[in-house]
Amino acid sequence: MLTAHPEFLLKRITLRKILPSHLVDVYRALSNPKVIAHYGVSYSSLTETEEQMRWFERIVAEKSGIWWGISFINHESLIGACGFNDVCHEHRKAQIGYWLMPEYWRQGLLSEALPSMIDYGFSTLRLHPIHAEVEPENESSCALLRKFGFQREGTLRDVEFKDGAFLSLHQYGLLSTDIRERLDGTRSK
Repeated sequence: MLTAHPEFLLKRITLRKILPSHLVDVYRALSNPKVIAHYGVSYSSLTETEEQMRWFERIVAEKSGIWWGISFINHESLIGACGFNDVCHEHRKAQIGYWLMPEYWRQGLLSEALPSMIDYGFSTLRLHPIHAEVEPENESSCALLRKFGFQREGTLRDVEFKDGAFLSLHQYGLLSTDIRERLDGTRSK
């Protein structure tokens, strides 16, 4: 069950609650052509981005999700965000998502963030499956998910309409039992 909004202090980054003061950071990211190329949400003004800020608050209030801002330790500005949405407590499942400003790509920052998120999902939210939807062309995101044990479960063909064309989405999943099996396999070696 969702409780207080935890903060994670990691090696280089902090996962923290996204605040109204982060509006400009969120707008900067979700209007950046490189970020939104493979992301399902985009905004063309600060005013439009306020809806995203309300969404961050609403999903926590409704207990249907939780997202964190990613910032460098001792810095307030956000360089990315990650979290869970579409949390279904009855079936103990959720969808994971994330974005990062392009100047911070390929530095291992999401690899640093995801273990804390995944652990929170399985231990605190008591999730069993965690799902991700990724555009097939976004190989970096597919590789990141595979790195943490997510398995490709299939592809939904032409499931979304974006920029005048239909696009397909790879479906990835990670089960709480997958993590236990990986840990058990590591311990027995």
